[in-house]
Amino acid sequence: MTEFQDLKQLGGKAGLPASPDVAVLETVPNPHQETDYLIRFTSPEFTSICPVTGQPDFAHLVIDYVPEAVIVESKSLKLFLGSFRNHGAFHEDCTVMIGKRIVEVTEPKWLRIGGYWYPRGGIPIDVFWQTGKAPEGLWIPDQGVATYRGRG
Repeated sequence: MTEFQDLKQLGGKAGLPASPDVAVLETVPNPHQETDYLIRFTSPEFTSICPVTGQPDFAHLVIDYVPEAVIVESKSLKLFLGSFRNHGAFHEDCTVMIGKRIVEVTEPKWLRIGGYWYPRGGIPIDVFWQTGKAPEGLWIPDQGVATYRGRG
């Protein structure tokens, strides 16, 4: 249990960080460093704020990554994503910022993030970013989020 003693958020009460800048992404050792495998996090109810109007924006995020030495501790990720609720940024900035922050903390072999944003001003905006080519032979399922089709 000593390898987890430095975790500050897991197993106890942890409030929502005031902003993404102060949110802490925690990691734990990758139990299968010798194996390339995919980890997927899905956040179907992601929320941020439009920096111009102050109105809420909503997205379905899908984060896929191949870990190296560490993996993201999921409660800290949940709190990090929740810290965007009162953060003003455009769709593109939020999506890429999240991907880059995970890369900064975990140094994965590969990461991609899909931000499937609900329409603002009648236009859905989908944002995709990845770090490079995925490891050879890795099974990468489709992200499973259909493009926005409105009411039809």
